[in-house]
Amino acid sequence: MGVLNVTPDSFSDGGRWADPDAAVVHGLQMVAEGADVVDVGGESTRPGADPVDVEEELRRVLPVVHALSPHVRVSIDTRKAEVAEAALQAGATLVNDVSASLAPVAAAAGAGWVAMHMQGDPRSMQTAPAYDDVVAEVRAFLVERASSAGLDEVWIDPGIGFGKTLGHNLALLAHLGELVATGYPVLVGTSRKAFLGRLTATSEGVPAEAHDRVEASVATATWALAQGAAMVRVHDVAPTVAAVRLLGGAR
Repeated sequence: MGVLNVTPDSFSDGGRWADPDAAVVHGLQMVAEGADVVDVGGESTRPGADPVDVEEELRRVLPVVHALSPHVRVSIDTRKAEVAEAALQAGATLVNDVSASLAPVAAAAGAGWVAMHMQGDPRSMQTAPAYDDVVAEVRAFLVERASSAGLDEVWIDPGIGFGKTLGHNLALLAHLGELVATGYPVLVGTSRKAFLGRLTATSEGVPAEAHDRVEASVATATWALAQGAAMVRVHDVAPTVAAVRLLGGAR
């Protein structure tokens, strides 16, 4: 799943693809590099992000969804029912739902649905995330949402970085098999996230910037697939595809 943020403020590529024509070109490039799905998002969900109103989000995403959908499977990354409905009408066939609340919208359109776990909301989720057992709690939440969705195609996503500390993220990655064992296909998104910057900090302790987290992103994506994840959400499609092919050839 290639990430296509048509936003001015996403943490890694905010503003790069805000122009619809540039976004479509980049989306097609990701397809050429091996993306099976292009995930179009018009509202940043980075830590501390402010919400975007419906009209603005629709203005950002609909031209891009419409242009890309004849060429690749398109998912819509949104928390808003109105945006999901409009994007599905424009050609998207998957709702990537960080709120885990839009199953009825996907069901009405006969689309697929990704239920993601998030503690809190983007503005507050990283203030003080806390769990007694992060793996068990995330698993229970996702199974409950997935089992009650009433859909033929349901994915689950542990929500790496969404209301999680570094330790929580690493625990979820280490125990992905417990999510895979639920029988639902697992989607994992670690690409360029802040915890990778901390793990790859300089000798002086300065976290790596988003554009310097490619190797760590590829490594964790490959790890996730090796543990049984069915899809990874990435900014850097070409190196991830190359790494996955190498892994497959080594088996």
